[in-house]
Amino acid sequence: MGKQLAIIGASHFQNPLIEKAKEMSCETHVFAWQAGDVGERTADHFYPVSITEKDAILEQCRQIGIDGICSIGSDLANITVGYVAEALGLTGNPTAVVARSTDKHLMRKTFASCGDPSPKSVLVEGDSRDGLSELAFPLIVKPVDRSGSRGITKLESAEGLEAALEAAFSEGFSKRAVVEEFVTGEEFSVEFVSWEGEHSFLALTKKFTTGTPHFIETGHLEPASIDEALFVRVVQVVKRALDHLGVRCGASHAEVMVDAEGSVWLIEIGSRMGGDCIGSDLVRLSTGIDYTGAVVDIALGNKPDLEPKGPSGCALVRFVVGQEDIDVLHRLQVGAPELIEYVSPIEEPSCEVRDSSTRFGYFIMRAATIERLRPYLPCAM
Repeated sequence: MGKQLAIIGASHFQNPLIEKAKEMSCETHVFAWQAGDVGERTADHFYPVSITEKDAILEQCRQIGIDGICSIGSDLANITVGYVAEALGLTGNPTAVVARSTDKHLMRKTFASCGDPSPKSVLVEGDSRDGLSELAFPLIVKPVDRSGSRGITKLESAEGLEAALEAAFSEGFSKRAVVEEFVTGEEFSVEFVSWEGEHSFLALTKKFTTGTPHFIETGHLEPASIDEALFVRVVQVVKRALDHLGVRCGASHAEVMVDAEGSVWLIEIGSRMGGDCIGSDLVRLSTGIDYTGAVVDIALGNKPDLEPKGPSGCALVRFVVGQEDIDVLHRLQVGAPELIEYVSPIEEPSCEVRDSSTRFGYFIMRAATIERLRPYLPCAM
C-alpha cells in the first residue's frame, strides 16, 4: 500500500498536488468544504470538512494514520497543515513559524527585530489608531491574515482611511489590519525549497498587477530578467528572512519590491508554495524542476529531489480581468497555439474584479525564450 497523504484544499489550484501525489503512488485524503471542486473527484478519499476545522481534520488524520500532510498556495490551508503535522509528529514547520508567515503583523515584527529590510508598519484593531500618525503617505492597508489581494487599499492621504480599514477588517478572519508605508518599485516573487534549514533557490518571478488601489495580479513571468548583482541581493535578503522566520522545511514564497535605488524590500513571505500557478506550473515549465513533487517528498519526510526533469525555458500565466485578456488569448490561439500549455475555464467578464478570487480565468504559456512570450505579457493598468 502507498503512503497515506492528507491534502488540505480541493480547488483547481490544489488539484496539481493531488494528481502529483497519486502519480507518486500516494493514497490521497483531501479535506475541503464541499463545493463541487475538481479535487473532490480526483482525490482517492474526499472529506467534506472546512479547511479551517483543524481539530476535526486532526482527528480524521489520526484515524487514517497519515504519513504526511501538505497543501500548496494557501495561507489558510498552511495553518491547518502545520497544526496537524505538529500534533502528529510529522514533517512540517512548527505552528509558531506558520503563524509568523501567515500573520502580516507578526511577520513585520520579526523582520523589524532582525533588521530585515521591510516597510514601516502599524497594527490596527478595534477603535485604536495609535501609531498611524508616525507613518508617511502613501500607505497601503491590508488584512493581517488574507492573501490574493483581498481587502487591500492604497491611500495617498488620510482621506478614505476609515473605509480602507473597514474593507480590511471585513475581509480578514481576525478583524485586524496592518497599515504600512508604501514602497514604490518593481515587484518580484521568489520561490525556495527548504530542507533541514537549508534553503534552495528555485525561481524568480516578475509580477504584473492592476496597480493602485488594489494591486490584483494580472500575470506572472518566469524567469524574471534582472542583473546578476541585484539577483544576488534578492536571494541573500530572502534567505536571511527565512532563517529569521524559522522556516526549516517545505516550499516558501517571498514577495519583494526593488526600488529605484536598487534596494530590496520584503513585502511578505509565506511558508508555502506560491499560488496563481507559480509553484504548481511556472517553476516546472521554466526550470524543469518538479516543485510539486518536492512538496510531496518533504511532507513524507524525504529529502526533495531538485534535479531538473525537463527542459528550462520561459513560462507565463496571464489572468483574465477584462475583455482585453480574452482578445489576447484568441490572438494566441490563432497565431501561436504551440505556446499554450493550459487554458482554464473562462467566464465572460461581467463585473469589476475586486481581488484574485473574482478573476474570470487564466491561460499558461511556455516558450524557449522571452521574446516569444513578450507579445502576450500583461501590462500594469
